[in-house]
Amino acid sequence: MERRDFLRQGGGSLAAALLGAGWLTPAQAAEWNRVAFEAKGVDVVFRLLGAGDATASGDVYVTAPEIAENGAVVPVTVGSRLPGTQSIAILIEKNPNTLTAMFDIPQGTAPEVHTRVKMAETCRLYALVRTENGFHFGAKEIKITLGGCGG
Repeated sequence: MERRDFLRQGGGSLAAALLGAGWLTPAQAAEWNRVAFEAKGVDVVFRLLGAGDATASGDVYVTAPEIAENGAVVPVTVGSRLPGTQSIAILIEKNPNTLTAMFDIPQGTAPEVHTRVKMAETCRLYALVRTENGFHFGAKEIKITLGGCGG
């Protein structure tokens, strides 16, 4: 059995256990935005997330290497210095699925996320931040020498 198959089969059990324990409500389990995660193109994803009027902001930052030798594991830090940050989304413009990750930021939590992403080829990585005053974004171009999405 491959790891993905195992996770798919075990994912339902995990969700059932979390629902049963009261740590996850049915509404939370259903909040996954399938349409946005399957969309292609930064503008399309922005629109689907309600961020069609997002503005570029120096207070939304992306920290990543200028050149990543292996696109399969690119370390990235995204964050916001904007007050009232509610969520952070990571978008990679040339990946098969543009929307890579979304994180809800609970009130009182530092609005910064550290993760590793796959990048198919050299392109811009966007950090989209939702605040109580609207959407803002920052971006950084990352050069990939060996593709991570099947390359």
